[in-house]
Amino acid sequence: MSKAEYLINYLLSERDDLGRIEMPKTEQGKFKLYRSLVNIRPAVKADESFLQAEDEYLTALTESKGITDIADLSPAENSIYLWQGDITALRCGAIVNAANSGMTGCWQPCHSCIDNCIHTFAGVRLRYKCSQIMEKQGYEEPTGRAKITPAYDLPCDYVIHTVGPIVQGQLTDEHCRLLESSYKSCLELAVQNNIESIAFCCISTGVFGFPKDKAAEIAVRTVREFCKTHSIRVIFDVFADDDHIIYKKALGQA
Repeated sequence: MSKAEYLINYLLSERDDLGRIEMPKTEQGKFKLYRSLVNIRPAVKADESFLQAEDEYLTALTESKGITDIADLSPAENSIYLWQGDITALRCGAIVNAANSGMTGCWQPCHSCIDNCIHTFAGVRLRYKCSQIMEKQGYEEPTGRAKITPAYDLPCDYVIHTVGPIVQGQLTDEHCRLLESSYKSCLELAVQNNIESIAFCCISTGVFGFPKDKAAEIAVRTVREFCKTHSIRVIFDVFADDDHIIYKKALGQA
């Protein structure tokens, strides 16, 4: 039995509401089923045997994608980098997750959002840790704030989760203030935890609807200001080609 099959059988054994599910024949199909089951799995502890198998499985998957180390990147300007690629394959101090106010990840199977990707490749311990933090807090995470967790099976050391503003309709000054607060909260949390490098995704520009050009302008301005008084390396990680163009312009490289 392969590790993927073992993980799938374990996850299926936890549930009695899914009916009969056949094991996919391809590795891609097995990963999709594993990911789907992880995405809908409640925030509960898993057996050590499962966690060990998951560590080995996810580590191998990430290595097969190819890990990029911040040490191999060239800065766009002092302490600030622009990199296009998969943030879950980036080795640095911390990566930033654009979370929702529940802070326990995306529950939609195989959704393409960054929240889903990070939780998938970190493993099930991340959701459990986030749920413990939120249970202790006793209320949803306010917009513009941030929380830190271990990264578990990701190649980075930590994940910093922040809730960016949701823009429905016209962009307001308050939206801009809250987005700036998200970036500041992440940076401050990194410095407080002696983290020397941090990679930002494009906070709030996906389903949260923040205009990409304005979001990049706020991100670059906030990071530049912070770096004037703090020693930290910052990566702006983009995935889509249009985001890469926007950030090159915001950084004065276009």
